[in-house]
Amino acid sequence: MLELKDVCFTIQKDGEPINLVDRASLKIPRGHFMAIVGPSGCGKTTLLKTIAGLNPESDGSLWWNGRNLSEDGDLEPYEIGYVPQFSIAYDQLSVDESVEAATRLRVKTKGSSDLDERIDKVLEETGLAPIADRPVKVLSGGQKRRLECIGTSFPPHLLLCDEVTSGLDPRSEREIVHLLHDISRREGRIVLSVTHSLAHLELYDSILVLHEGRVAYHGTPEQLTHYFSVDNTELVYPQLAKQASEKWRSSWLKHSPTYYAKLERNRQNFVNQGQLELPAEEFENLDGEDVAIAREDPIRAPGLLSQFTTLLGRRMRIFFRDRGQVLLQLAILICFPILVVLFSPRANENMRKFTNAAGSSLQEQYQEQANVQADRLKVGSAVSGIIMFQVVLLSLMGSNNAAREIAGERQILEKEKFGGVSPIAYLMSKVVFLSGLVLVQSLWMAGFVELFWSFKGSFADHAIFLVLVNAAMTSICLGISSLMRTAEKASLLSVYLVGFQLPLSGAVLALPENIEPLTRPFISAYWAWSGSVASLSGDYKSALTAISETELSTTNICFFILLIHIMVGLAASWVGTSRPQWEH
Repeated sequence: MLELKDVCFTIQKDGEPINLVDRASLKIPRGHFMAIVGPSGCGKTTLLKTIAGLNPESDGSLWWNGRNLSEDGDLEPYEIGYVPQFSIAYDQLSVDESVEAATRLRVKTKGSSDLDERIDKVLEETGLAPIADRPVKVLSGGQKRRLECIGTSFPPHLLLCDEVTSGLDPRSEREIVHLLHDISRREGRIVLSVTHSLAHLELYDSILVLHEGRVAYHGTPEQLTHYFSVDNTELVYPQLAKQASEKWRSSWLKHSPTYYAKLERNRQNFVNQGQLELPAEEFENLDGEDVAIAREDPIRAPGLLSQFTTLLGRRMRIFFRDRGQVLLQLAILICFPILVVLFSPRANENMRKFTNAAGSSLQEQYQEQANVQADRLKVGSAVSGIIMFQVVLLSLMGSNNAAREIAGERQILEKEKFGGVSPIAYLMSKVVFLSGLVLVQSLWMAGFVELFWSFKGSFADHAIFLVLVNAAMTSICLGISSLMRTAEKASLLSVYLVGFQLPLSGAVLALPENIEPLTRPFISAYWAWSGSVASLSGDYKSALTAISETELSTTNICFFILLIHIMVGLAASWVGTSRPQWEH
């Protein structure tokens, strides 16, 4: 049984407390299907989130099978499922693959046969078995909602659905309501569904009507119009507006025993007629009422490693099935190094050295010295430019790698975290996947350019700094992606970050002395450029130093600063991944 006792959820507005949920009290037995309805802004979703634990109650208490959730801890992931009102699914996966991944992430199975049995059960319960091999992207609206709302939630003891029929045609809406009704009848599950629609109310066991956060009614569908003294359900909302919500609440508290008695009689009839499946255990007496207590062994959650491998495998599968993303990555891999190579001829020119030949006149010596200096300036400028070009392009690759990686699937992440997915496993899967991209992009850039312009120094050091700058920008942008609420905001901020790399690096124009110490620590491009320049051989390093007013740092300092950038990005990613962000 789920029970609410004077539950409140309060926010502060202009310094004043406002109860979005105000002293809500109700009892919901096992095997019950309840609709939560009411005018817009009445607190339907807020109440559902409070029951789910996403909104901590400000007052009152929630009870589950005699356990005070406020004191004894939240429901276990296998006990509760929350289905938000937005559509979330990976279009690149099939129905079967979506259910398989959801099952692997929530349940520790006893082998492949156990896994297959659980998957088949979910597909059968949701009616998705005949289309199990279809890609999600070709499903109809109703089929996709079945998968998103039910198939990937692995029906738990308490299923909370928020506007799951929104945007569907009448037939699909009725099919979803029928499905939720059937799920509530199996194994004594409780299903609570927030809905804006007053259609198909006859399929619900009870209707909860909210008005300004207060309970105005909670009873059977057939008694709804009688209670509000209207001819049809469409007139309920106008009737609500005729008096204050507190009066409706007081009226309901006065009449609720009669309506709850009717609910209990209906429930007993369902049990007697075999329409409601309850566990075979004896009933225990809790708070004066008979409620069935589930004594089945709790579902064990998979370990961190199992979740990590499932998430990584899913990410790889999605990547290789996304033709647009694969083609974009190939285009970047081919075009960016070619852009660098276009500037390689000037950097390949040899620098003349001052010979100081005997017998040459002062004018000849002066002219030779001028020619040597001109060569040094030309080649030094070309070498500096080609190194910085590689660095900036790899920074852009890093931004493209990670800017949308978490923000673009934030709602899927939140739903899966609610179902027991570890943020550590999720972040680890992202880091390993992105590390593969970083290594391929950076080493290919270094190797391809080396074919046309041989690095005039330690190629190994140069390659390491290219890997580090890509990894640093990827890590920082992953942190941005995890902290932003939308993929668009994350992408925009990441692009701005890359745009500042070149002008603030000091590689082109030296920064003012009062600005340089403030900006340099945050510019990954400077540290990669400086580290690569420091790896050049003596003549080329001297030539580059001669044309640049920007002070160079040692390779060790550059290496450690870039590592710090990577660590900061990962720390930000962890904070953003762990923090709940349900709403856009």
